[in-house]
Amino acid sequence: MKFSNFLKVEEILSKRILILGEVGSGKTFLTAKIVEFLCSHGFFKDITIIDMAPERKHGVGGRIRDFLSQRLAVRYLAPSRIYPPRTLGRNKREVLEYAYMNYMALKSLIDRFIKEPTRILVINDLTIYLHAGPLEDIVECFEKSETLIANAYYGFKLIQDYGSGVTEREKKLLESLFPYMDKVVLLFKKI
Repeated sequence: MKFSNFLKVEEILSKRILILGEVGSGKTFLTAKIVEFLCSHGFFKDITIIDMAPERKHGVGGRIRDFLSQRLAVRYLAPSRIYPPRTLGRNKREVLEYAYMNYMALKSLIDRFIKEPTRILVINDLTIYLHAGPLEDIVECFEKSETLIANAYYGFKLIQDYGSGVTEREKKLLESLFPYMDKVVLLFKKI
């Protein structure tokens, strides 16, 4: 079955779509397929991807480019390195340090999009920014774009944060974004 058989461009354009799910549920895969779908309809120059995901390791993370069937001529913004705080951190201090390093690595990309927006914004692994970054930055990005497709972790597998508060902050800020969305899609992992 082709993606275009059950999705229409009009269902995506001028909408804010948030794709949620557990680790390995297919969030990044689905996001990549939506990007490919939009590109197949000629929206290359209108798309900015801000890739906040760490490289894939032990089934966690994964950059959106790893899920694309071909290289696309879209604006792709990604830092050289992102750390998965809860899987790398061995204590509260380390989890918070990794979260802060990620925020610092992503802040300039957020600022760049705010200064030079495109019609369509795609964010892979939004929760990485929410660990330490201000919600206002994300809301401003949303307001600068006509169309938003974002994915974010929303589950229980990565609950261990050594008392850093990262997990609670992530969930609280993510849920505060729900009212901004036209569609919230929750993916379930096959058992």
